[in-house]
Amino acid sequence: MMIKDIGPEPTVFNIEDETTENDAYRRVAWSGKYLQVTLMSIPAGGEIGLELHADTDQFLRVEEGQGLVQMGDRKDALDFKEELEDDYVVLVPAGKWHNVTNTGDEDLKLYSIYAPAHHKPGKVQETKEIADADEDDEPADWSVQPPSTGEDQHA
Repeated sequence: MMIKDIGPEPTVFNIEDETTENDAYRRVAWSGKYLQVTLMSIPAGGEIGLELHADTDQFLRVEEGQGLVQMGDRKDALDFKEELEDDYVVLVPAGKWHNVTNTGDEDLKLYSIYAPAHHKPGKVQETKEIADADEDDEPADWSVQPPSTGEDQHA
């Protein structure tokens, strides 16, 4: 891994290489004033976990692996379902319940762009369990956050 979050300073890196070489569940690659890039590695059979970001749009791109994305207006009504593989993009609107599950035999490698920023700059969470228990994972004070229309939720 070569990437180190130096946001909000300018940076250039090979996102495909950094994403496929990342073994951490979540690694914040760059934090800007208005958006953030994270790299993710989801183990076989694992998932991001059902969640809703009230004020955050997300862009996810699969670099390696297979998965299933589910979305819906309620956590008990995920009526949008699509299979994922290399080079697929998922666009998650703010306010949608969503989950990505690794359906393959290898790690699912993807990157996510959040707008606005969602995590602490430079944060590395080796596993989903560590990420779920992390109480020190807020965006930087210098990032621009919209007036809140609701809390993030996790099922």
